[in-house]
Amino acid sequence: MGSFKEDFKDTAVAVLETAQDQYRDAISFIKETWPLLLLLLVILIGLLAYWNPPPPRHIMMASGIEGGSYEQLASKYVDFFAKRGVTIELVRTQGSQENITRLADRKDPIQAAFVQGGSLHAKQVPGVESLGSVDYEPIWVFYKGSFVKNGLLDLDKFAKARVAIGPEGSGTHVQAMNILRVSELDRLPKLLPIKNDEAVTALKNGEVDIVLMVDGLRAKNVQALLNDPTVNLLSFNRAAAYTKNIHYLEELEVPMGGFNIARNFPPNDTKMLSTVTNLLIDDRMHPAIQFLFLMAAQEINGKESFFTKRGEFPAFMNSEFPESPIAQQFHQRGLPVLMDFLPFWVAEFVHRMFFTLLPFFAIAYPIILSLPSYRLRRVQSKLNRIYGELKFFENDLLVSYDPEKLPEYLETLAGMERRALALKVPKRASSDFYTLRSSIDYVRNALNRGDHQILGRESAI
Repeated sequence: MGSFKEDFKDTAVAVLETAQDQYRDAISFIKETWPLLLLLLVILIGLLAYWNPPPPRHIMMASGIEGGSYEQLASKYVDFFAKRGVTIELVRTQGSQENITRLADRKDPIQAAFVQGGSLHAKQVPGVESLGSVDYEPIWVFYKGSFVKNGLLDLDKFAKARVAIGPEGSGTHVQAMNILRVSELDRLPKLLPIKNDEAVTALKNGEVDIVLMVDGLRAKNVQALLNDPTVNLLSFNRAAAYTKNIHYLEELEVPMGGFNIARNFPPNDTKMLSTVTNLLIDDRMHPAIQFLFLMAAQEINGKESFFTKRGEFPAFMNSEFPESPIAQQFHQRGLPVLMDFLPFWVAEFVHRMFFTLLPFFAIAYPIILSLPSYRLRRVQSKLNRIYGELKFFENDLLVSYDPEKLPEYLETLAGMERRALALKVPKRASSDFYTLRSSIDYVRNALNRGDHQILGRESAI
């Protein structure tokens, strides 16, 4: 039992002494190398603060008009982000045109927006990038009466019709004018720039004959007209021709009775034109937030719906805006591996630390390697300085030795030795250290013997 206690005590003492030695060495190391360590700390702080800062927890997003498909879609993104600790503040706007304008304004806090394809050319809005298309936006042409002849629009009747084409500046207005321009119908006298909700009421009340609008299937204005048995839906039987002339348009097909089987609506297979909803961002958006938007698009817009197949979105489809490098990476290789297995913030932190520490260690590695030689050079420099003083002292003795100044000479040597003993000498410099002390002893012994003349001939210095 006694032997066990002794062994335990000896082990504990050894561990304590080792820890004390390591602590003293660490303190000595920090004192000697603090300029280089401080430089590394400044570099690391700079990388963390400016080169790779953490993502924000609050962003602002344009949501379009109240009750519109953009607002409905954006609310789903709000819920998705909230579950991952990021708040999206929705800002209502008048639609795609305002969304782009505010997104392009470098002073505007809005960082993301849904925008119709074909709304504006990318050259007019630098600083905006695309994360891809996330949905179809069908172009609906509702009408009352008879405006179709032999499967095509009766141009004579259409020329006299009152046509609601959305207010100027809206996405609906842009798409309506593009289609009418290709059809050479853009100079008709009764094109009415009124809002979609007002156009729905006007059509029901007989105040307009045709309503052209761009919105999602579930938007309240679209549903209001789809569920009205007195309203017809125009089929673009030459949809393929329109897509050739307007490059960003897509062709959609609705089977007979697709919207309402009970009343067989539409009564025939119907072709529709559609633009796409593009998810645009400020190109300064943090990469982690871009990945979060793409994750949301994959989960929310990647589901099968009336017009889309499962996994069809997000995708790059006829985007007029430059593709975000982050989105390109996502579409080519998917999410970073860690985001498939770890919570968003944990994965983001690990990912950010990796790409911060990688360049940091590229800079720090040669500095860290230089630390031992840095310490050695500092100590050797101090030893050499004392060597130089000793050599000068020896030469002075040869020229002007005074026996009465022996105590003063010995004190000078003692001072040199004290300074040498005060140095924290690494093992690699031990030989130089003990050589210096031997040289000091040699000079001291020669003085004590009163034989200063041999210093110049036999000095160990």
